[in-house]
Amino acid sequence: MSQANPLPPELPAQLAALSPTQLAWLSGYCWAQSQQGNAVQAAFAGPAETAAAPAAAPRRVTVLSASQTGNARRVAADLLVKLESAGVNARLVAAADFKSKTLPEEDIVLMVTSTQGEGEPPEEAVPLYKLLFGKKAPDLSKLSFAVLGLGDSSYPKFCQAGKDFDGRLAELGATRLSAFGECDLDFQAAAAAWIETTAAKVAELCAQAAAPVSDGPKAAAAPAAQLYSKEQPFTATLSVRQKITARNAEKDVEHIEIDLTGSGIRYQTGDALGIWPLNAPGLVAEILALTGLSGSETVVLADGGETDIQTALTEHADITQNTPAFVQQYAVLSDSEELQRTVENPEALDTYLAATPPVGVLAAFPHPLDAQTLFGLFRAQTPRLYSIASAQDEVGDEVHLTVGMVRYEHHGNTYTGAASGFIGAQLEEGGSVRVFVEPNPHFRLPENGDAPVIMIGAGTGIAPFRAFMQQREADGSGGKNWLVFGNQRFTDDFLYQAEWLQYRKSGLLTRADLAWSRQGKEKVYVQHKLAENAAEVWAWLQQGAHIYVCGDATRMARDVENTLLDIIAAQGKLSRDDAEDYLNDLREEKRYQRDVY
Repeated sequence: MSQANPLPPELPAQLAALSPTQLAWLSGYCWAQSQQGNAVQAAFAGPAETAAAPAAAPRRVTVLSASQTGNARRVAADLLVKLESAGVNARLVAAADFKSKTLPEEDIVLMVTSTQGEGEPPEEAVPLYKLLFGKKAPDLSKLSFAVLGLGDSSYPKFCQAGKDFDGRLAELGATRLSAFGECDLDFQAAAAAWIETTAAKVAELCAQAAAPVSDGPKAAAAPAAQLYSKEQPFTATLSVRQKITARNAEKDVEHIEIDLTGSGIRYQTGDALGIWPLNAPGLVAEILALTGLSGSETVVLADGGETDIQTALTEHADITQNTPAFVQQYAVLSDSEELQRTVENPEALDTYLAATPPVGVLAAFPHPLDAQTLFGLFRAQTPRLYSIASAQDEVGDEVHLTVGMVRYEHHGNTYTGAASGFIGAQLEEGGSVRVFVEPNPHFRLPENGDAPVIMIGAGTGIAPFRAFMQQREADGSGGKNWLVFGNQRFTDDFLYQAEWLQYRKSGLLTRADLAWSRQGKEKVYVQHKLAENAAEVWAWLQQGAHIYVCGDATRMARDVENTLLDIIAAQGKLSRDDAEDYLNDLREEKRYQRDVY
């Protein structure tokens, strides 16, 4: 015989209106209330009776985003949505806003990180990386974690930053919840699978804690979505292309102006512009010829649509970047013993990849292929990001770029980089280019316009500093501005020379130190100029200066950082370890920011 429903008739309808998180809270609350009576009974219970176990503490979940170009940030946001839909109360924090020394106090950390340079962590995650691998690495035995790495398999140290974080967290005692996940440039499917597995595991852990969930810090509200994005770019117009290095200079650097009229696109100084390139017609034609195709053969695209192989190679495939997968697959298809021996030797393969574009592989071992097989050898095309060289308050519905042309020789032919060749040579003024803004919240001018800034850049790394000066002039900022710029020769490579001279004349540019590496008997780089002026650098830091570095990550940025550490140690009379801590504090205070590539 069934019992009558003991609940008031209106209560089920009220419960149905609650969210999963609210139901979980209510469940824990009701359970706790029910145990108050049991506690009295337990006091009179005999030896055979046992009191109910206390409720488990609620789990605290932090999704940590360590992003360089925005992909890791988007994947982390997807993970947060998945967790919340499973009833998990989680917060999303950018690594730049995370205080590294609080890591031992965390409960569950789910990290999504990209890799930059030669296997290094993204800029915003450097303080955390240095803490974990430093002499003061914390005990993390109370922490549970999972790491997803995003990378580019065309680089030898694929997803290395993610591997480093995953391995080091375990070494320091943390409990791994999910196996380390690896994602290549076409990361969507692999990321989604890792999110599904990890979110399910975390939801299971949180369900075991039958107690009210902690309010905790909430995820920052997401900014309003822009109308255009990487997935839905705006078709803009190239309005100006002008070479800004000397006619016979070794380097070819182009000043690019793109018209955004009608888009409503807004950007901030420090942001990057994404360019979707079209591959060079000559390169496409050569690849087709080497594989015995006319270009009219039909292929199926990743989204299920169909087009001809010539269009597919022009618009949808990355045919300029070589990858291990390309060489490995083509070695089998071409039945080349020489290529197979290269594939079987990891060091030889890395060397070969660095020196040989895909067309070079095809030219050395020509072999007929059907169109679909050829298309399947290449990764999907990806946009290239360029630091924006203008302030919108100055240029309105335009965006300016400083593009260094990539040119190289191979098997007797000259080739260009995909994007630099497209907007720097192939595209005519008035032509169309698909673009989107990639925000870079970790490379921003100080909110206080009176704060001094030191801008350190080499080559095209001067781009965001041009934007900084335009913005500070538009804002009427009173802070001092110091430029430390390096390139090969004063006469050939002083990018935007007339503008910098005008800023110096007007007083907006307080100081400029220029380093020319091919002009005198000795090579002079930006780090040498910093070392020569160590006392002034330290004095500016004591005045609250913000330091910005833009340019090559593998050499220039590393050399500059080592010089800054030397300056801080010597001028501040600190040990090397204390100098490292000082610089890390500057990072976390957002007074030391880098835009490196």
